[in-house]
Amino acid sequence: MQERIFAALRRGANAEALTLARVAVAEAPHDAHAYALLAHAERANGDQAAAQHAIARAVLLAPEDANLHFQRAGFLLNEHKLGEAQAALTRTLDLDPNQFPAYILQAQMAIGRGEIDEAERLQRSAARLSPDHAWVKTLEGMIALRRGDGARAQTLLIRAAEQMPNDLQVLYALGFAHLNQRQFAFAEQAFRKIIDLSPAMQGLRGLLADVLLQQQRPDEALEALQPLLDNPATATPALKRMTAELEMTMGRQESAIQRLREALAEDPRDPRAWSLATDIWRRTGDVADARTTLDIALERHPEAVRLWQLRLAFEPEGGDGAKAVVDRWLAATPEHVLALEAAMHLHEARGDTEAVDALAQRIIEVEPGRTSAEMRVLDRMIRDQPEAAIVHIEGLIAKAGDDEAKRGVMPWLGYAQDRAGRHAEAVATWIALNAGEAAARWPLTSPGPAGPVGGIWPDAATAVPGTPPVAYLWGLPGSGVEKVAAVIGHAGYPLCADRFAPNPPQDPMQNPDTIAALNDGRLTPERLLAEWHAALPARGIRDGIVIDWLPFWDNAFLKMLRPLQPGAIVMVALRDPRDMLLEWLAFGSTLPYGIASPTDAALWMARQLQHVVALRKDNLQPHKIVATDHALTNVEAFAAEVGGGLGLEEIRVPPDVALGTQRFAFGHWRHYAKPLAEPFALLSQVAQTLGYPER
Repeated sequence: MQERIFAALRRGANAEALTLARVAVAEAPHDAHAYALLAHAERANGDQAAAQHAIARAVLLAPEDANLHFQRAGFLLNEHKLGEAQAALTRTLDLDPNQFPAYILQAQMAIGRGEIDEAERLQRSAARLSPDHAWVKTLEGMIALRRGDGARAQTLLIRAAEQMPNDLQVLYALGFAHLNQRQFAFAEQAFRKIIDLSPAMQGLRGLLADVLLQQQRPDEALEALQPLLDNPATATPALKRMTAELEMTMGRQESAIQRLREALAEDPRDPRAWSLATDIWRRTGDVADARTTLDIALERHPEAVRLWQLRLAFEPEGGDGAKAVVDRWLAATPEHVLALEAAMHLHEARGDTEAVDALAQRIIEVEPGRTSAEMRVLDRMIRDQPEAAIVHIEGLIAKAGDDEAKRGVMPWLGYAQDRAGRHAEAVATWIALNAGEAAARWPLTSPGPAGPVGGIWPDAATAVPGTPPVAYLWGLPGSGVEKVAAVIGHAGYPLCADRFAPNPPQDPMQNPDTIAALNDGRLTPERLLAEWHAALPARGIRDGIVIDWLPFWDNAFLKMLRPLQPGAIVMVALRDPRDMLLEWLAFGSTLPYGIASPTDAALWMARQLQHVVALRKDNLQPHKIVATDHALTNVEAFAAEVGGGLGLEEIRVPPDVALGTQRFAFGHWRHYAKPLAEPFALLSQVAQTLGYPER
């Protein structure tokens, strides 16, 4: 819809754009971006008052959306001020001053549409008429901000503010320039002045609250929002959600969940509000409130897939409660693929293989090619009829339209060959698959020495009582670290798995170059810890309590942990290294490392495991090595081992299905002793050091 509206505006079909925008608002009355589109359309149709109203509503519906606040700056020039500018130019210029207001207004509209080149062209045209006018500098500064040149934007906008110190648009843009430069105190001054100058700018309080929070002043942020909360016309669901988030940072869980209930009652489709509410329910253990709130929302919106998924999350997996929820979901949307998938997962957890197979077939009928169902059908064939599966998969490869499609099926061919006892063929399949993908995957990291650079580790400090508990989780490819993470996540502990998500945190623990920087002194342990801490709020961690799942480990991190986080637990998932290598070759890893050859992979794994050996041998840091070799044999014992490693007396035990499948049993590597003799030899010594048998 957004693109259709902008397309209409670009070709001058303003009435069409307005009609589309009004439809968008009617369909999504709590959608801030729909109101922003309406504002652009209203302005294009000459209704400045309606445009101002729409953009003000957009800001209230998304009070923390800086982009919408920035767009609002372009609506602050009213017709009266444009008329004044035109009159002034008439007195001072020989050029046609009638064009100046048009250039300014059109440039603002171009910025709002994201057409920065066009905005710059119009700004230059306005500059030819009045190069020193504050609005020209303001436009130039806003364009510089959009192009990422914050320092230049700040300089231009400071000059504009000197000329017009009480101009709302100038102050608005200046506040954003200060924000861009992370000068929060100056941004606060600009935004407070705007609010003081214009009662109509109360919607800016949402952004002001965010600026105050950036300065670690949550009480004042809450105070800034209070006038909006007191007015039913401005107390939007998004504002209540933002306030709840503030209250959560201040430890006011009861008040926060009450505001979230109100927000969700008005706008039950706000995913962020549900995420916050879910976090509170999990922390407080108030499952009854979670179920009741979600059930009320589902009565109003039975088509909302995300609500059904959340509701299902508050039932024991595979239990009667989960079955009742899935039955209701299927009754509401019997042909929805995700409802059918939920039913398939449910019956899998309950061990009803016939129902799983029937649902997989049903899903394929509804959506041919659906991976979840196709893979279950194929997996069953591989387990029951591996030779037939090989023929079937080879047929799929022959029919595949491109190399990518072929690569998607090859892991299953290798698995089928393994099940059929064709181990040499399986190795050949996996080597070909990995070699073909290696160049497009991540390069292997460069581990530092397992011991201290310089010969001695820094002394371990004494843990300070009351320090928020921290743990770091890590495991090599094939180690089964995902099973450890599944236990922690199922138990409701604050596991951060965002380092493996599309938008991971950008702290040094995400960057493999940190290892070398720590070892050669370019990065100090104090700075590493400070940057790690600084990233926590954006990751949803407000109280400092976190289990951080790391993409890599190196004992160089002990330079930070021993003196600065002496109580932090290092939890390492471990499996027989030869089984790990086999699993990695066959099924890949959470991080898409490239494997040029099994020998290269084995050499890298052996170097990485030396860090685990040193950590355990010298007890360098509180740590727990969790063996995953037999995780699925006794899930209760495995969960207890994970919980014990975190210092917990007991932990909620997940159902077997939550840990996934372990396709290769302990010691399966022995079937590959001949075709993988060389890489296994490279891992033999470290495997024995870690307690595994030589053969």
